[in-house]
Amino acid sequence: MSSPVKPLVISAPFPRTLELIFTEEAFSALKAKYDIVEADPDNIAGLGDDVLGQARYVLGQPPLSGQVLDRMPALRAILNVESNLINNMPYDVLFQRGIHVLTTGQVFAEPVAEMGLALALSLARGIIDADLDFREGRELWGGDGNASARLISGSEIGIVGFGDLGKALNRVLSGFRATVRVHDPWLPASILRDHGVQPATLEEVLASSDFVFVVAAVTSENEGFLGARAFASMRKGSGFILLSRAGVVDFEALMAAVASGHIVAASDVFPDEPLAANHPVRNLKGFVRSAHRAGALDSAFKKMGDMVLEDMDLMDRGLPPLRCKRAERETVSRMRSKPVTTN
Repeated sequence: MSSPVKPLVISAPFPRTLELIFTEEAFSALKAKYDIVEADPDNIAGLGDDVLGQARYVLGQPPLSGQVLDRMPALRAILNVESNLINNMPYDVLFQRGIHVLTTGQVFAEPVAEMGLALALSLARGIIDADLDFREGRELWGGDGNASARLISGSEIGIVGFGDLGKALNRVLSGFRATVRVHDPWLPASILRDHGVQPATLEEVLASSDFVFVVAAVTSENEGFLGARAFASMRKGSGFILLSRAGVVDFEALMAAVASGHIVAASDVFPDEPLAANHPVRNLKGFVRSAHRAGALDSAFKKMGDMVLEDMDLMDRGLPPLRCKRAERETVSRMRSKPVTTN
């Protein structure tokens, strides 16, 4: 008796790998249930019609043209394991055909939120500079080392963007008894209030905050929208923490605002990654740098695999995916984030 034909999955998860996003147990379950065809993400069109015609799922978000999609009549879902949805396929065609585009990016929300808190604490208490001074024998003891230190507790905090990361950040900050104002033009005020935060304009967030966290995705409408005027409107000495993508800020203007002493800043993301060895931000005093590592924990990567397996099982049974976030037809084509190239 012949074995039943297993559903086919095209695997093109660059820069991830299957070994990175699946535990050994989950990887075994994946291979037991599906035929896996590993593919070059830049040449999906080069796969034969026998593969494309049978593919039920694509793991990753490789570029797909309308012509390639025409060769994939069995396709049910594209499962993005990068994090940000990419504008590299005809979403209108996918929606017309009822093909889900899903992202596992929410696995990064909690670890990035925790890193955001760590960066804010570093800015508030001068932790990194104090440690470097200690190593060089220049440390200042007691109150002498706290001339510019302040508390996050009881402070005024602004958050720009309130998706999964913004919500996770609000939870992490909940013990600090802070006033939290949020600007997110894609959400109604009632949703923000339901999360215990105050809806606010961008101008109010910038002008009234001791710390501003930027967690907004880059879209066709907000590239570089935080520039010199925005930074000048912030309170002198306030902290600016960038956690989403560098494309939402004018990075030269951000560096200038820090260099002038008007604000301090921290960032986990940069305009080009890896960053050039001679980039001026590397030696900018008042700027705390993190090499896009806030979410890159093995525990987060492995959650991706679990989410993928659970949603593929639901779709195999004719049910809608519930673990991953679905692309929305009204907003997905506006996304402009650069895909990551390293884990």
